[in-house]
Amino acid sequence: MPGAKKRFTACKDAAHATVEKFYEFKNATETSVDLYFYGDIVSDWWGAWQEEDQYPEAIKNFLTEANGKDLNIYINSGGGSVFAGIAIYNMLKRYAGKKTVYVDALAGSIASVIAFADSDMPTIPSNAYLMIHKPWAGCEGNATDMRKMADTLDAVESGIWSIYAEHLNEGVDIETIKELMEQETWLNGTQAAQYFRVKVGEENTIAAAVQDYTKLYCHNAPKDILKPGETAGQQDKADQEKRSQIVALTMSHMGQ
Repeated sequence: MPGAKKRFTACKDAAHATVEKFYEFKNATETSVDLYFYGDIVSDWWGAWQEEDQYPEAIKNFLTEANGKDLNIYINSGGGSVFAGIAIYNMLKRYAGKKTVYVDALAGSIASVIAFADSDMPTIPSNAYLMIHKPWAGCEGNATDMRKMADTLDAVESGIWSIYAEHLNEGVDIETIKELMEQETWLNGTQAAQYFRVKVGEENTIAAAVQDYTKLYCHNAPKDILKPGETAGQQDKADQEKRSQIVALTMSHMGQ
């Protein structure tokens, strides 16, 4: 399921118009079903600009329909809303079925947290990436608002540390991970295995999903996943308006 499809039900009373969600399970068997994170992680269906975008309510409904079947989870996402991502992580962790995670090309930012919902160890190919960094947010207001946002970011980051800490290799200290997050670090599968309990998979040819969210806060993306002529952190004029709209829509919540 790359994403929940939406069907709008109109009525004379606009206040009671509804959006019905239905799903197309991919490769479903009697015992398992595939779940895809191939877009941004957003707070709700209003923010799902692409069919591939995922949000907590869609995942909740998906898991209800999956009804305990084992999940094959495929990730190629640069992240998105930190609160939405943590909610999805917690839902997947509670889900009764076995979860097997495959990072097809990129598990960046909050998508890197979702990758650790695996029942055992996520599989990351040697040419795919796990990207970790400090939480990022847009904020507007006075000095008090700015200081409050900084405190909130620190609290959110400590929650992410606690998740990463559960998946560290023996002998790796969380302080090391904090330093990597400070620098915005892109780890290929082989490098990720030096710090986290992950399986290194064989190389694949899937292009990493460097989406609009990612480009807002990404500074150190490897050149091989960027468009020709594009540099990390660069915003070309054609995409500027859309990204500005995304910031406006997400000012009230975190973008990790």
